[in-house]
Amino acid sequence: MREFLKSTRFKILLAFIAFLVGVMIYAVTKGGYSLSGASFVNTATKPFRFVTNGASMKLEKTLDRISNADAYYKENMELKKQIGELNKQLTDYDDLKAEVEELRKLVVIKEDHPDEIYSQPAEVLGYIANDPFKGFTIDKGSDDGITPYSPVMCPEGVVGITIEVSKTTSTVRTILSPDLSIAAVCSSTNTDFGIVEGTVLTAEKGNTKLTHLNPEHGLKEGDLIITSGNSGLFPKDYAIGTVKSTGFEANGLSACAEIEPCADISRLGSVFVILDFTGKKEDADEDKNDP
Repeated sequence: MREFLKSTRFKILLAFIAFLVGVMIYAVTKGGYSLSGASFVNTATKPFRFVTNGASMKLEKTLDRISNADAYYKENMELKKQIGELNKQLTDYDDLKAEVEELRKLVVIKEDHPDEIYSQPAEVLGYIANDPFKGFTIDKGSDDGITPYSPVMCPEGVVGITIEVSKTTSTVRTILSPDLSIAAVCSSTNTDFGIVEGTVLTAEKGNTKLTHLNPEHGLKEGDLIITSGNSGLFPKDYAIGTVKSTGFEANGLSACAEIEPCADISRLGSVFVILDFTGKKEDADEDKNDP
């Protein structure tokens, strides 16, 4: 301490304090005021009091956080609970909104096909593992009136057909599969008929194939392919997909076309099943490959 009082740093500090005191005395006397002992002390110590007041406020806040930690924790937990409930309500609202939208689309479809009976929208539970043709299961089954070989649709168009049905779930084979054949026709020409059935190669691209085309067909890229309703397996006039390209089969005897489905088969959220329609074959499982 004695060394500090003798040091240059102490002398500089003392000179600086003297300078500040001199400035304050000059400022007060310049304004025509007398300087009492009390006011002098208050003026001289004002910068120090400002610093100590700030430190005191910070210390008070710190002590408040420590002493009220439990209360703040409970309040924080309550706020988090309220946020969680609000988020759940928002999720429920979004789900309800999506369901209403699906029902609205279904109503529009029913207006265009008044003779057909539909299931309620069915949620896609999940895709079948290692199935290159994107087969999946839905949360509707025989308790909902669904039977095997019932057409499965979405608002955009044909998705596939049910193949296995339990009381509460059903397995769907999609239009990407070579094990499903659908009688189809070009909507613009209404004369270019063929059979839609998938292949491994087209399924890799998310597409399917139109086969058994007349070599002199009039199809062009972008043409819409729809169900013809000739087989009794699917009702007519439902969109299947659009023409991506045309060509010939390996045997050269018939033409074919690659078809991009209207529905994104790999990203389905919900679908609906056609339970009954005009022209439906009751033994569709035996005739499912007939054109």
